[in-house]
Amino acid sequence: MSRLIALLCCVLFVASFVWIESVGGQDECFSKSLHATGEGMRYWYEEEGGLMTITGIPYADLDCSKCHIKSCDQCHLEQDEGTGTCALTNEKARNTETCLVCHGREKLTYKMCETTGTLDVHGRSCSDCHSAAEMHGDGQSYSSMRDPAAPRVACTDCHAETMGESRAHTVHKEKLDCAACHVSATTACMNCHMDTFLETGSRKGTFFPMQDWLLLINYDGKITSATAMTIVYEDKKFVCYAPYFTHAVQGEGKQCADCHGTEAVKMIKAGESVPMMEYEDGAVVSWKGVVPVVDGQLDWVYLNKKGDAWEPVANDDPATVQYVAYGTPLTEEQIKKMAMPFKK
Repeated sequence: MSRLIALLCCVLFVASFVWIESVGGQDECFSKSLHATGEGMRYWYEEEGGLMTITGIPYADLDCSKCHIKSCDQCHLEQDEGTGTCALTNEKARNTETCLVCHGREKLTYKMCETTGTLDVHGRSCSDCHSAAEMHGDGQSYSSMRDPAAPRVACTDCHAETMGESRAHTVHKEKLDCAACHVSATTACMNCHMDTFLETGSRKGTFFPMQDWLLLINYDGKITSATAMTIVYEDKKFVCYAPYFTHAVQGEGKQCADCHGTEAVKMIKAGESVPMMEYEDGAVVSWKGVVPVVDGQLDWVYLNKKGDAWEPVANDDPATVQYVAYGTPLTEEQIKKMAMPFKK
């Protein structure tokens, strides 16, 4: 019996070290994850010609830097209001509402898509698609979720068998990402007025939410959906372009005429600029439809907020332009192909 007890103690002793090592490993992975570091936001802001070039304010001094997950509790801790007891549960973490507490743009997307009738066709929770490695990290550090080496979900994880079933798939082959055709429109927050935000400490009423257009950009060898963000700070203008996936996926992809031979493409090919955002009679008017991102040919309006009113920035200085998250503009050759007549 004493030998059995001694053996059991040895097993438990070894097991405790295995458990400690396992927990330590998980912590090491999580501490390097984008959820824990917020590195994607810092990298966009401080490096690669980011917004700090016009504000001069370090990222650590903005409240954006508070958007980090510090422990399991923030996603997994569930409290029983009746008994007051708490427990860590996977059910809480799998609830989409848990994700939307921090992911405000996705929350806005759902709200806007309900109005336009373009809710994501999947109708699933975030964790149905996004992997544990995306949530908790894989032990490696990444500058952004768009880092080509970063773990992330792909449409083909579930839909690989449908890739050759349509003419669009055959024609575009591996040159077009699924999001370019199947995302209805991009949710974007435009003309963020940082002066007001820094003065009041609130983002409410400091920008214009939009879901009228879908930008196209090159990323990782394919054309994919993109977003833009315009910002005003002390009369200085800033715009960044980045690959972006709006959770507004439609089962039926876009038609050829939605992207080829459009007014926007014709204007760009002719060397003209597309008026992406205009200010008319005290209201913002947005371009609608698919627009390829090309250097210097997308025009945005930049506004200052005066009380409850908006007025155009007085100077004609050009905006600082940033391409972030490994995105690059479409090429002249790609624009030629988009401008070509198509046959049904």
